[in-house]
Parts: sequence; structure tokens; C-alpha cells
Amino acid sequence: MANCNRDSIPQHVAIVMDGNGRWAKQRGLPRLAGHWKGEVNARRVVEILLGYGIQYVTLYVFSTENWSRPDYEVKGIFRVLLDRIDAELEFAQRRGIKLCHLGKLDGLPAKVRRKIEHAVEMTRDNEAMTVSLAINYGGRDEIIKAVQCLMRDGIPAENVNESLFSQYLYTNGIPDPDLIIRTGGEIRLSNFLLWQAAYSEFYSTQVLWPDFNRDEIDKALIAYEERQRRFGSVIPSE
Repeated sequence: MANCNRDSIPQHVAIVMDGNGRWAKQRGLPRLAGHWKGEVNARRVVEILLGYGIQYVTLYVFSTENWSRPDYEVKGIFRVLLDRIDAELEFAQRRGIKLCHLGKLDGLPAKVRRKIEHAVEMTRDNEAMTVSLAINYGGRDEIIKAVQCLMRDGIPAENVNESLFSQYLYTNGIPDPDLIIRTGGEIRLSNFLLWQAAYSEFYSTQVLWPDFNRDEIDKALIAYEERQRRFGSVIPSE
């Protein structure tokens, strides 16, 4: 990892994998070709991050808002997931990666739901890295769900604090992301990890997700190394 201090490597990297459709359009290909290329690239990126010693990776695969896309594209994305998930499970088992799901399983195609549940169960004891797949996920929806669960559990309002609230999120037990990367040039979270991103460093690149490679990862990590994380405080010398 050229020019990057391994001591400053983030513990948790979350990625908004944007630009699959544009990548395909630039090459005169159907949008689904971009989604396929993006899914293949996800494994490459995870493997690179694993080699760098990063412990947690979260990938924004399919948002609650993505249902508004044309029906043929939504169905195509799930076909790609079905085609890829067995191979990714084999890869995860071989490399000791634990797979987690963030989001609502209800509403997903039954075959996709079963595949996800199987992959999560099969990898539950792996320890080399935790990869969370945000599928049918929305940050606002996650927060509302957490509030509803708190109310159903009868938790008194005065007992609710940040630590307790975090336990009701999909990411319970997973540290907040240190670095959020968005490919494709946009500079917004798009309803991704809204609670967890409170003090995350944000990095945006014009590179489209299928082209996001080791060199681009290094640029993001070097940019992260140069940040001064204050968590609302100030540096003592100031």
C-alpha cells in the first residue's frame, strides 16, 4: 500500500457503490452489464481491504429507494445477486469472512432472502473480517424501526441514550464507520448509515464503481490518513 501508514488504517470502511449504470452506458452496454461488473468488483475491493487489515466493510448494495427504478432493472439486479451469492459465500468461507445483512428481508424476492439468510448463517463464526451487505436498506427506515422496537419493549424515555439506541439498529455490535467512500462523483449519503455516519470521514471520487481499484482505494486511505478526526472537540494545540 504505497504512501499510506498502516497505523492509520480505518477499522471500518463503508462504501456507496455508485456508477454501475453510467459505466455501462459509456460502453454502449445495457445497465445490467454494469451491475454485473459492479458485483464482481465488490469481491476484488473486499479482498484488497482484507489484505490491508481492515476489519469491517459495509457495502450499499440496494436501497429502499431503488425499488422506484424500472421493474426490469430491479429484477435484473436481483438476478445478478442470485447468480453471484453462492460464489461470494465460497469466497467468504475460504477467507474467513463473516457476512451480515443490513435492511429488511421482508419484501425481497423469496430466493434472494433464503440465499442471504443461508450465507449469514454459514459464516456467522468467521473472524477475519465482517462484511455487511446493505440490501433493501434505508437509514431513515432503520431509525424508525429502532424507535418502534424501543416503544414495543416499553423502554422508559428517560432510559434511552445513544448506547441503548444503537443496540436497536441493524449494525448492533458493529463499530460506526471511520471512512465512507462514495464512487461516481456524488457528494451525499443517500440515506446510508445516517445514525452511524455522525463522525465518519467522507471521501468522494469521480471514478465509477466498476473501475474502483487498488490505486483508488489507496487514494481514499491516504486522504483518510491526512484528516484530523476531532469528534466535535478541538486539537489540544488549538
